[in-house]
Amino acid sequence: MIDTKLNDFKLRFADVNDTSLIMNFIKELAHYENMLNEVVATEEVLKESLFERKMAEVMIGEYHNEPVAFALFFHNFSTFVGRPGIYLEDLYVKPEMRGRGIGKTMLSYLAKLAIDRNCGRFEWWCLDWNKSSIAFYKKMGAKPMDEWTVYRVNDKSLKKLAKAFDD
Repeated sequence: MIDTKLNDFKLRFADVNDTSLIMNFIKELAHYENMLNEVVATEEVLKESLFERKMAEVMIGEYHNEPVAFALFFHNFSTFVGRPGIYLEDLYVKPEMRGRGIGKTMLSYLAKLAIDRNCGRFEWWCLDWNKSSIAFYKKMGAKPMDEWTVYRVNDKSLKKLAKAFDD
């Protein structure tokens, strides 16, 4: 457990026994983002990806020993900086626990972890419509990367692009 400045709030790294909890958090976040229909992950896939292959890490935030938040992150790499970074895929705090400093505590811990791991960056995406999160992130010192556009290839397009290598 990682002690925080919030009374009765602790952070800890998830372990394999948290797989169903992580899946539930992912679904809650997806519901909040109106994207629940896009969740195709299963507990089996999460277990393999997170705890067997170690493709990402998860922090669990607990208040009075009850899970109330999670953050899923992994290392990326900046060729310009020449060092790794931490990419935050998901940060979620249960609605009834928002406004208590839990999100700030989790972001602060991840920033400290990035420094401890000699990372040059800590970054994430945020949906354009999520004004409350955008305001929160800006308050924490984050700056939007307006000059960049995210591109994605998935599903059939991903398979088609991969097949082009074999052709």
